[in-house]
Amino acid sequence: MKRRAWLTLGAVVLGGGGIATYAVASPSADAAGDVQPKRPVKVYDLALKGTAAGKRELPRTETRQFSLLGVSWTGTAKQLEGRAQVRTRGSETGEWTAWQDLETTIDPPEDPDERSGARGASEPLWVGPSDGVQVQVVHEDGTTSAGLPKGLEVNLVDPGIATAAEQRDTGDDTDPAAFAVGGTETPAPTGSESTSASPSAPATVSPTATPTPTPTATTPTAPPSTVPEPTIVPRSGWGADESLSPDPSEYNADVKAVFVHHTAGSNDYSCEESASIIRGIYAYHTQTEKWNDIGYNFLVDKCGTVFEGRKGGVDLPVLGAHTYGWNRESAGIAVLGDYTAAGASNAALTSVARIAAWKLGQYGVAPDSTVQLNAGATQKNFAGTSFTAGTAYTFDRISGHRDGYATECPGNSLYDQLPTIRAWAAGPVQGLKLTSLTGATLSGSTYWTKGAITAKWSATTPSSLISRFELLVDGKVVASAAGTATSASTTLTAGTHKVAVRAVHQSGRTTPATTALTVVTDTTAPAFSTTPQLTLRTGTVSTTAVPVTLGWKAADSQALKSVSLLSPTTATFGPTTTSSSRTAKSGTASIWSMKAYDVAGNTRTSSPSYTPMILQETSATKSGSWTARSSTSYLGGKSYSSGSKGASLSWTFTGRSASWVVSRASTSGQAYVYVDGTKVATVDLKSSTTKYRDAIWTKSWSSSAKHTVKIAVVGTSGRPTVTTDGLVYIK
Repeated sequence: MKRRAWLTLGAVVLGGGGIATYAVASPSADAAGDVQPKRPVKVYDLALKGTAAGKRELPRTETRQFSLLGVSWTGTAKQLEGRAQVRTRGSETGEWTAWQDLETTIDPPEDPDERSGARGASEPLWVGPSDGVQVQVVHEDGTTSAGLPKGLEVNLVDPGIATAAEQRDTGDDTDPAAFAVGGTETPAPTGSESTSASPSAPATVSPTATPTPTPTATTPTAPPSTVPEPTIVPRSGWGADESLSPDPSEYNADVKAVFVHHTAGSNDYSCEESASIIRGIYAYHTQTEKWNDIGYNFLVDKCGTVFEGRKGGVDLPVLGAHTYGWNRESAGIAVLGDYTAAGASNAALTSVARIAAWKLGQYGVAPDSTVQLNAGATQKNFAGTSFTAGTAYTFDRISGHRDGYATECPGNSLYDQLPTIRAWAAGPVQGLKLTSLTGATLSGSTYWTKGAITAKWSATTPSSLISRFELLVDGKVVASAAGTATSASTTLTAGTHKVAVRAVHQSGRTTPATTALTVVTDTTAPAFSTTPQLTLRTGTVSTTAVPVTLGWKAADSQALKSVSLLSPTTATFGPTTTSSSRTAKSGTASIWSMKAYDVAGNTRTSSPSYTPMILQETSATKSGSWTARSSTSYLGGKSYSSGSKGASLSWTFTGRSASWVVSRASTSGQAYVYVDGTKVATVDLKSSTTKYRDAIWTKSWSSSAKHTVKIAVVGTSGRPTVTTDGLVYIK
């Protein structure tokens, strides 16, 4: 949520009708003009009046700037048994909100000092920068104000500007500084204003760590924790005016449990506003309720930033005022926002888990255990469980406010997230799984690698709660990685291994190793038991595309994955494929390069060279009568044709494969084929459709050698003619 603009001109209407006009000072024109000056916290108290309908109310009223409000009443002993509702007007939009209920079942102080003016009060509600308010309070029966406490008033808190971040330019042309009174303010007998400091001299805020008090007879020594301390913004970091809390800190003997709260109000705040929200709560607790400090020990915003609450030293067991009847043995952590309907962010949950684990770790207790706490008051909690003062009761080490007091706090949704907080705080790491292995290939249920692998994992426990991850090979740690890491690498020796990962929580609890993956390290490359060979096949021949078959055999000692053709074209084949029909250009030597891959990633390449050659009829040795024919359909534009029985053509070549190319028609006859003087086939050229350049017969050998192929006309009755278009061979 963007920072809202501050009111620049207006009038204050107090409860009794008194009016004071005011204006906002304009910024100076010097270099500091783009920085907002500091402004102290202010609290405005407006009385509620009774009506004929039996309720107490404050009609719509324009006010000075405020961002947080609550309803309070005289005394602390009486609860507000009724419904308190407020509406506010945004100072940026000028629009009124819907009615919002205030949480009135607020914890009373355990040791109230009525002489100090301590008041009963609702929980404070953060509404963002506003300049108007309307309030109504109705008794629980809805019809009468009888039984409502006396002195009901609405308390408006302007958190001011205190931190360096808040002093940055907001982009507004006006300076949201302290109000400069432009007229005479007429105070009303029913309304009052209290301020934490003079507007002209706000307290200086320095965001430095709050020092831990020196141990004395009443100040304990801070014990070390079993887990790391999270980063905590000190009181000075959120602009605490220490003059509002002059009393010395009180301490418990230890911290046995942590109670989780929410502060209620809007979740639509920016995390830049967190400091001002906390200042508002602090002012409300000290100036409206007259407590001696903010009630919570720690506060966490939705971005996960942890803030120091009550003073006295974050590492000491400071007595808080957060859970009535149980403050003497616990610490309180409040999450800024309302978590009745919506759950808290993972960032907030993580920080709550970290701060709870750290505090409980100072006293050597597990965050997921239970504890006996001694009741400090006789009362009931939200679930109706009765407690008797002085009696011990069992609590989770990390409990919700409602577990100890009759309140909805910390909201249904955040309360349902407490098991997650406990699990994250206590460990071991949750949801750990090995997600992948790079540098290895999965085949079936086994991974194969040449040696170097990277294991990747994920976990549901936030990384800030994890001490380290450990990569295991055959049950032994071979690599460690920080809790923020998501992978680790190692090199495996030859053989079969089991690879797993485990995590160590910041508490020291170790997650059992993930299910081990079987990984085989294989460094032996596959082999071509049959070198890639090119042989001629039947089909249509041209000078640019001679039909051939590429054949090979590859094997691996472990598991062959694939074989790829790299040139003169590309293709990939499965491990059981041993041949592929291709074409080759005649008269050109081509390298037929193939690479075999095993599943581990080892490879072997074989790159033989082959050249298809076309022998025309003119290069053949003739016998008998042959007629030359010309046509663009023939190889080289010419062919020989003969119907004379016994007429023959012979070609001699040195190669490893040969094919006879012919023209065919329905009237074509038969021919005998001789190889190296031996008749090997009778070929019938008859075809129902006319075909040219048709490789009708092929022959291949295991190696290249000199051969003679002769074709002879059979002289088939009725269709004696044979038309030959040459011989193709591979050298």
